[in-house]
Amino acid sequence: MTSLTNSNCLCGNQYSYQDCCQKLHLGTEQATTAEQLMRSRYVAYALKNAKYIYQTYAQEKQAENPVKEIADFANSCRFIKLAVINTEQQQSNAEVEFCVSYFYQSLFCQLHERSSFIKEDGQWRYLDGEIFPVADIKVSRNDECPCGSGKKYKKCHNV
Repeated sequence: MTSLTNSNCLCGNQYSYQDCCQKLHLGTEQATTAEQLMRSRYVAYALKNAKYIYQTYAQEKQAENPVKEIADFANSCRFIKLAVINTEQQQSNAEVEFCVSYFYQSLFCQLHERSSFIKEDGQWRYLDGEIFPVADIKVSRNDECPCGSGKKYKKCHNV
């Protein structure tokens, strides 16, 4: 994680990782909004920080989302982009709609979700989400990369 300290944060904000999500990941600060928590969870997935993701689930959801399963999913994907679509927040609950783009093997995938958040003991936590269906796209080495870079997949995200 330290190599990202001075890079732009992967959550899409125009701050360095150090000034943005790293503080949440290290536990030195807590998210002040549900959107901030959602962005930090995305970055945690991208950085394979399953423990943080687990800790930010609502207590009632932690048992059904073990760290190993979170890690297995995070390790199977290459996350490339987060787009926040809408945020609605009240005092103790919130919804954040977003779309995450990622690669799983040779598939370009998007997770379009409207997430529900609650405050527990004064801290924002992820409760659950409504997932909207998005078709996965099979990508071959010489195809244009679906991330929008204009490069061929083999020169862009093919690892």
